[in-house]
Amino acid sequence: MDHDGRRRIDPQGVPETLLWNLHQRAYEARQPHPVLDDPKAIELVERVDRPCEETFGPPSRLLSQGQALRVRTFDDAVRAFLREHPRGTVVTLAEGVETQFWRVDNGRAHWLCVELPETAKVRRALLPDGERRRTPARSALALSWRDEVDASHGVLVTAQGLLMYLRPAEVRQLIAGCAEAFPGGALVFDAVPRWFGERTLRGEMKTARGYVTPPMPWALDAGELPKIRTAHPAVTRGARTAAATRTRRVLRRGLARAAAAAGGAQHPADHGRPGPVRPDRRTAPRTPSAARPLRTVKQRARR
Repeated sequence: MDHDGRRRIDPQGVPETLLWNLHQRAYEARQPHPVLDDPKAIELVERVDRPCEETFGPPSRLLSQGQALRVRTFDDAVRAFLREHPRGTVVTLAEGVETQFWRVDNGRAHWLCVELPETAKVRRALLPDGERRRTPARSALALSWRDEVDASHGVLVTAQGLLMYLRPAEVRQLIAGCAEAFPGGALVFDAVPRWFGERTLRGEMKTARGYVTPPMPWALDAGELPKIRTAHPAVTRGARTAAATRTRRVLRRGLARAAAAAGGAQHPADHGRPGPVRPDRRTAPRTPSAARPLRTVKQRARR
């Protein structure tokens, strides 16, 4: 339980990456001129009695800035969706203790935060559900969460820092499941390149404190984005979204510096160069929710 007003998180069964992302966002948000304004992340770090630096080492300004820029790309995509669909539903798959709701919510949208049971327990304790925000405890791959989504006002699904930890067949299953259920929705995801994924499989990505980046079975190189279309007939490549275009250049510069500073030991979530995919409306069922084609922002890591 709590002591000194802080809630202890037992890391047993909870992915350490959940706390790593929070650790980096809060560090950047504390800077005099942060690239991401995230007071909720600062609040959580101050409440959680978990010595992140013992595991991950002290934060790097360049590394935390790269993480924040990546997150900001997702924020921009969500904001763009909510401008067009103010009463839409945002589905976040395995976002852990991400605080995006407090940064971009418009006061009208509904949020469904799909988490594994052990992570859902932590999230509910730190970020209790509200009237428009719920946290169902189940695997994103189960796809039963789709039955809880109200698609009548538009749907945006985000998979932030998730797909790289899945097997290739599971990634295809998830993308196909979204395309089938939400032909007028949107999917935003990120990925790591193959060279990075291969190094994680060999256990070669470590921090100075010895933290080993978890294996990443799924990776996608910059030129392979069209392969996403093969997941389902309703998926096709589309024009780059405005949010991705605005962020791309600064993201690449910041992450390149972060990679150099980290000596190649940066976390996969810090990579990014966006590129989009969307479902083909010619093959998508005509439903009231299919008013617009699905868009996805895919962030590619650069060596």
